Amino acid sequence: MSTFRFLTTGESHGKALTAIIEGLPAGLPLTEDHIAIDLRRRQGGYGRSQRQQIEQDRAEIVSGVRHGLTLGSPLSLAIRNRDWPNWQDVMQVEPAAEAVEKLTRLRPGHADLAGAIKYGQDDLRPILERASARETAARVAVGAVARRFLEEFGIAVHSHTLAIGEVTAQGQGEPDWALVEESPVRCADRDTSQEMVRAIDVAGEAGDSLGGIFEIWATGIPIGLGSHVHWDRRLDGRLAQAIMSIQAVKGVEIGGGFAVARLPGSEAHDVILPADRWGDRPWRRATNRAGGLEGGMTNGEPLIVRAALKPISTLGKPLPSADLATGETIEAHYERSDVCVVPATGVIGEAMVAIVLAEAMLQKFGGDHIDETKRNYQAYLKTIGPRRKK
Repeated sequence: MSTFRFLTTGESHGKALTAIIEGLPAGLPLTEDHIAIDLRRRQGGYGRSQRQQIEQDRAEIVSGVRHGLTLGSPLSLAIRNRDWPNWQDVMQVEPAAEAVEKLTRLRPGHADLAGAIKYGQDDLRPILERASARETAARVAVGAVARRFLEEFGIAVHSHTLAIGEVTAQGQGEPDWALVEESPVRCADRDTSQEMVRAIDVAGEAGDSLGGIFEIWATGIPIGLGSHVHWDRRLDGRLAQAIMSIQAVKGVEIGGGFAVARLPGSEAHDVILPADRWGDRPWRRATNRAGGLEGGMTNGEPLIVRAALKPISTLGKPLPSADLATGETIEAHYERSDVCVVPATGVIGEAMVAIVLAEAMLQKFGGDHIDETKRNYQAYLKTIGPRRKK
């Protein structure tokens, strides 16, 4: 069974972020430009901090690709932190010649306190550097590679913003993705988009931050990814874990989610339509309240995943807190931060969904070369129509 897996390394203000990917078949067309598109999208969105203007992220492919094609060996990526020169003394690898001032001002809502206690630290810097959402740049790079693989099978992954603070878009069906990408907050509704921008401005002026909700759509997925036979092979569980692993995400729902819990069964499930024996999608549903998943497996409908993102915990007007060293009351630490990251987090969510789907595709269709994977995929598609009696 083929397995797509990855590791990321690096700190927010260290030399670089890196990622290692294993399990890609040989022969997949891949360049640094493919990855650059999603890294650029992650840095966008109204409400981001000035750091996004400093970094201008680009991933260097260090190994695993030759002449624009993957080799089938591990792929390694590096994203240099352009802000590193300003942090060399604080984040140098070698022992410091002089004592560096310790950071002890705890931030409510951040990993500071729990991380310091868990890892026995008297300085919060080692915790916040790795806990920082800067790490997601490496994940988005990995997700872009997974997206490139999925494109070979006609699978597309998109996201859009449903809510920022109390401003909510009235989503009906699949959005116009071109309008989403044009919006400063990645919302297809132009009027709502403007309201969201105003809400971010108000929060920023008050030294506050805003969270919200983003939604991910994945289309072109075949029936049968995932499995019902073990808890850890259920695709809905794997997707929920992947999305919940994103910094500041506090809730995930698939399809109708919590709204379905308030409906009777007759209104909660998706009617199966008569099969089209000759179509490319012989099994279809009248609705998609299940969000493309039933019994831990894809059912051929679009995969829809929604996530709730809490407001960023680093505030321009800090909350009361305590000092790690003395336990005394102080103002929480403030370090250059975003006001709202919901639009950008949608792009990170796309990356995590693409990673899970790439893994599921390779587990089902395998192949040491992309052509072998495609042959296995095409052979499977010939079997998914109505079952005839022999």
